[in-house]
Amino acid sequence: MKALVYQGPGKKSLEQRPIPELASPSDAIVKIIKTTICGTDLHILKGDVPSCAPGRILGHEGIGEVIKVGSAVTEFKTGDRVLISCISSCGKCVYCRKLMYSHCTTGGWILGNTIDGTQAEYVRIPHADSSLYPLPEGVDEEALVMLSDILPTGFECGVLNGKVQPGGTVAIVGAGPIGLAALLTAQFYSPAEVIVIDLDDKRLEIARRFGATAIVNSADGNAAQAVMKLTGERGVDTAIEAVGLPATFELCEKLVGPGGTIANVGVHGTKVDLHLENLWDRNITITTRLVDTVSTPMLLHTLCSHKLDPTQLITHRFKFDQILDAYETFGHAADTGALKVIIEA
Repeated sequence: MKALVYQGPGKKSLEQRPIPELASPSDAIVKIIKTTICGTDLHILKGDVPSCAPGRILGHEGIGEVIKVGSAVTEFKTGDRVLISCISSCGKCVYCRKLMYSHCTTGGWILGNTIDGTQAEYVRIPHADSSLYPLPEGVDEEALVMLSDILPTGFECGVLNGKVQPGGTVAIVGAGPIGLAALLTAQFYSPAEVIVIDLDDKRLEIARRFGATAIVNSADGNAAQAVMKLTGERGVDTAIEAVGLPATFELCEKLVGPGGTIANVGVHGTKVDLHLENLWDRNITITTRLVDTVSTPMLLHTLCSHKLDPTQLITHRFKFDQILDAYETFGHAADTGALKVIIEA
């Protein structure tokens, strides 16, 4: 089969690899129909994720068709079309019982990280019964790919952890796919203001179209002052960091108002300064999280009822043979305008 393989920082290749086999009775083998590229894959390629070793097939998102199941799999059979969760969960360990599936002792974020992932023609899915979802009839397949990771991540790590409330004020730092996913799902809770901050005017205009009440270009270094002016010098109730850089986290520290929450979503590969000299008396909360995908069933129902349209995030489409071109397009989003790309096997 063809597969996209990480070869070390800054290096990747399209290779032929053997089709995976069942390794456990709870496994399933899935033939990929559609997959995508995540910002986390770019972080891996930068060398920010040391748990991902050279030689690993990347990718943790997609939909596909089950072609083989282990003897312990009871919920799925050959021929079933499925959504692949970015998080594999046994459903039984101490962390799964706390609904912290991302820290499952035999799963978590392993696809495209510590085991081979979905940017291939076939993938092995551990704990298939609790890590796959049946595809609902009549729902756009490309929309469903967005439920593997990006929408649950934006919602759980940003909106839920950020305690977005009706009438509240939200700042989202970063108008990339994750920031926009947080913007779409923040509107479930009817905040009064959602301010989106980015360096790219094109992405900011998309954010406005997606429901942002105000947009701020941070290129001039005055984003904090602009947000304070918009909020009557109070700051925001929720500051969502959706980039993963020291500068963007530190901007959130400047934006959050007394009693507010900084919800970190971005993947950080280097240290960030926490300015407690400014924050020690502000009654703020700082949250971190790896997505647990506990919201996936709810998001599926919301998608099926047409209350959510994640296809708005998709800008480019490629065949699997063009996956290196897809990476080039996604990795140079400022030039190409890419948000999410769809790769069809």
